Order: sequence, then C-alpha cells, then structure tokens
Amino acid sequence: MALEKIILASDHAGFDLKQKIKDFLKELNYEIYDFGVFNTDSVDYPLIAHEAALKVANGEFYRGIFFCGSGVGMCICANKVKGIRAVVCSDTTSAKFSRLHNDANVLCLGQRIVGEYLAKDICKIWLETEFEAQRHLKRINLIEN
Repeated sequence: MALEKIILASDHAGFDLKQKIKDFLKELNYEIYDFGVFNTDSVDYPLIAHEAALKVANGEFYRGIFFCGSGVGMCICANKVKGIRAVVCSDTTSAKFSRLHNDANVLCLGQRIVGEYLAKDICKIWLETEFEAQRHLKRINLIEN
C-alpha cells in the first residue's frame, strides 16, 4: 500500500544520494515523484528548491526531501516559501525532533555530509515520526504568522 506522495529534488551535487534514497523509499512503498535533476550536470539549486517547495506548500505533495552538497542551500531556498518548514539533518535525533516538535515538511540532506546508510535511517525516521501537536502547535502557528 502506498503512503503519502513524497517529492524528491536535487541539484547536481545531491543527485547520486537522491537516486539511492529514491530506490530505498520505493522499497518502503512510498509514492515518489522525482522533480529532478536527472544527471550531474551543474544547475542552479535555488530554482529547483523553490519550485519543489511550492509543490509541498500548495498541498500537491505531503512532504519533500531535497538533496545538495551540504543540504544547506536547498534548505535556505525552501524556507523562503510560505508554509515550508525545511530542516537540514545529519543525524537521526535531529530528524526525529524536527518532526515531533517542528512539524518539518521538507528534509534536506547533504550528499557530501551524510553517507547512504545514515541518509536512509534519517529519511525513515523523519517520514515515520508524527508531529506532537499538543504543546508545539502554538509555536508552529507563531512561525507561520
């Protein structure tokens, strides 16, 4: 059974990790949409991150996972879109709490920072962790406003 639709996006520096995560998430039965890029030719990541983040913000996709060299550039760009709460995670604890406390809807990973197996663990935890709305919803509303 497929779960919510997830959009994946990368620049050239995150392409290889995106491909590995795409295959991994398909094995876990997630419905994946690959927004690109589709090779390692140099591209401008702000354009990709912005367009993909808009698709999450408008509800077309439940969540997004974006990839670049460090994860930072994609994260900065995604957070410029209203309704996006993007995080860079390089460990599983940050992934868990970004969902529990911050209801992050975009995860950004750096291919030059995390290896394939850690990235898989981060993605799995991030996708499976639900938001603890009780005491944190007020803060999320403050962020949105």
